[in-house]
Amino acid sequence: MIIRKTGLFLLIAMLALPLAGRAQTRVIELDANAVDGTLAPAFNMSIGAGRANEGLRADWQQQLAQIKRDAGFRYIRMHGLLSDDMAVYRIDAQGKEQYNFQYIDALYDYLLSIGVKPFVELGFMPSQMASGDKTIFWWRGNVTPPKDYAAWERLIKALAEHFTERYGTDEVASWYFEVWNEPNLDGFWAGSQEDYFKLYRHAARAIKSVNAKYKVGGPATAGAAWIPEMIAYCTRHGVPLDFVSTHTYGVDQGFLDEYGSMGTVLSKDDAAISGDVIGNRKQIAASAMPGLELHYTEWSSSYTPADPSHDSYHQAAYILQKLKQVGAAAQSMSYWVFTDIFEEAGPRMEAFHGGFGLMNTQGIKKPAYFAYQFLNQLAPAALKNSDSQSFASTDRQGSVQLLLWDYTRTLPDAVNNQQYFIKDLPPKDKGKVDIRLRGLARGSYTVDISTVGYRRNDAFTAYIGMGSPKQLAKNQVAALKSLASGKPDEQRTVRVGADGRFALTLPLRENDVYLLQLRARK
Repeated sequence: MIIRKTGLFLLIAMLALPLAGRAQTRVIELDANAVDGTLAPAFNMSIGAGRANEGLRADWQQQLAQIKRDAGFRYIRMHGLLSDDMAVYRIDAQGKEQYNFQYIDALYDYLLSIGVKPFVELGFMPSQMASGDKTIFWWRGNVTPPKDYAAWERLIKALAEHFTERYGTDEVASWYFEVWNEPNLDGFWAGSQEDYFKLYRHAARAIKSVNAKYKVGGPATAGAAWIPEMIAYCTRHGVPLDFVSTHTYGVDQGFLDEYGSMGTVLSKDDAAISGDVIGNRKQIAASAMPGLELHYTEWSSSYTPADPSHDSYHQAAYILQKLKQVGAAAQSMSYWVFTDIFEEAGPRMEAFHGGFGLMNTQGIKKPAYFAYQFLNQLAPAALKNSDSQSFASTDRQGSVQLLLWDYTRTLPDAVNNQQYFIKDLPPKDKGKVDIRLRGLARGSYTVDISTVGYRRNDAFTAYIGMGSPKQLAKNQVAALKSLASGKPDEQRTVRVGADGRFALTLPLRENDVYLLQLRARK
């Protein structure tokens, strides 16, 4: 046996031992030959980003390329495609409408060049088309209905025609067109539900007039709302609807808080997030369109980009727990968002500020990043597995992957996220995990073990140890990046005998995450 240790922790490979006298031992038993379908691909179908104009930045593009390589996200969704900073629409001095898609072209050309497709959010309203001047966010996205719905329809049709000419019918037919964002919130939509359905009807008609294969849907609501109403409206009026979409967050209050000033509290409900998704799936099944795709185009632990739970090591286990609970109930679970290059509340003044991103502004990977990187290293074929906090998979070469975690909500009563997650938070011991694997072919295997948890791929705790400086020096950025690389903590070679068995015992703490990869050596 060849073992390389990093000194971070002790891992003991052993044959399965008697459990007598061993406290708090969790057992995961797997058969490498017991394939049980495929792993749900919803986790990396799509990822969110703040707004389209941010996607023209070099650092934004560099970060997206990196996370594409590591996590494999296939689509990206963002606000503000039609907002004034994308220079899409104006009326000239003669009163003639002018369309300009050069900024969108630059953005979408880049996305497609790295293998990421647009999940097209149609919004917000160009100011010269808008019926009012109500806006949202620092960058002033206009949230009022169009003063002329026919003009809105012409714009969407021209956009779809342009996409078709530039990228081809087959490519655009693989995209999704989602109309608006959270129209059930006054902050995002100054009209009524009826006004939104009218907006949707005109957009859907425009898109389908270009090509009936193009996929259009909505309502992109906050809080899992309006799904039955959306389906009923489209059924009653014969309006095309190819998918439904909505959002959910794991806190118990509110839907919009740019600055985190209300003090968010992570929900105690074990079914937070997953309950909404499964509930929507049941609503769809009971509707006139039971086969509709369901896309959660935003989700996270908290709805504010000023919540330190996003930066904490707890977030990795939280993400995995919720995705496991959701299973195949949704076609996509688009985490909000991939980067802290995100300016809804304006450019942020701190290196870590509780931003939504999987990476901070300097590209330092948060623990949440590795939840997706590790998921992307699983093989498609799922192994039968009764453990509720793990994924197990295998590939055609006989390799086995096991991604396991402990999720424990540790937030004390009468304390909010902003008070709690900014601290150094050593976890409590949760005992051990016995991994018992059978059905392996005889021979030599390489075992890689990667981890996320307290002080393991945990840049935020290290940042707190630096005194939580608002600005980071170059050497501090380099040090934090080196602590959060996602590389295996330990690699070893083991021999599997004629019985086809392998066993491993791992120590477990609150909110630890382990990725175990067992690869047959040629």
